[in-house]
Amino acid sequence: MLRASAGAAALAGLAATGVAPARAATGTAAQRTPDLPPVPGMLGDRRANEVWYQLDEVALYRASPELLAAYRDIGLHVGGSIESGFRTVWQEMSKSPEYPGNFRTFMAPIEGPLRVVSRIQLDVFDSLYRPYDPRLVAAFAYFGQGVLYDPRRENVRSPVHTMDTPPGRAPVGYHTWHAYMRAMMLLGIDRPRWAAFAPLNAYAWALQSVAKPSTQTPSPPLPRETVVRFAATWLPRGPRRLDADFQSFPYPRGIG
Repeated sequence: MLRASAGAAALAGLAATGVAPARAATGTAAQRTPDLPPVPGMLGDRRANEVWYQLDEVALYRASPELLAAYRDIGLHVGGSIESGFRTVWQEMSKSPEYPGNFRTFMAPIEGPLRVVSRIQLDVFDSLYRPYDPRLVAAFAYFGQGVLYDPRRENVRSPVHTMDTPPGRAPVGYHTWHAYMRAMMLLGIDRPRWAAFAPLNAYAWALQSVAKPSTQTPSPPLPRETVVRFAATWLPRGPRRLDADFQSFPYPRGIG
């Protein structure tokens, strides 16, 4: 019942934006948002552009010393990369009959650094959306489709807000983010929040697997029917179902 209600609320989020993921069309100027200044040349939803821009700012381009220290501790614990190393650990442990206990035990020594990551990421979302805001559904849908163009990222040759991936290759960042979300959930780090974000992450993964957007040029939106159908399919899913879904690599089973 809870999952069904969550799915209904998410679909309501699409309706509240006019089933908007399909309307953030290529070449459409950014919508005016009273509390955010206009950005000349921006295309697509203004607030969604901002949340992905700010997330990159604090997590990548202008990471604080506190976050860099957390990254260092996490990387050392997983054997190197905070992305591929973390993802590989989850992929291996999630196949074991001892999962999720084995993964929880392995991640326990880095609970502190993971709390830093959680707080910094959630602070970005909470600065632009309410917790559990239905509008987040559209923000993730725009991201997965690659319809958001932000000229502030032209200097790093990645002006389209979508999951980065080399040309011709599938994005693996959704798997990485799912692994982090599961670690934080299992350690009781903002568990309800990450349980709500996990299906949004999977939803964007499914949309991007179909849209296959570029990070250079905004993509045409997927058909409205596809966006809504994927929302109804992916958004009600709980963490354990998503664990099974993310065993498929790099695309969801039956997609891509």
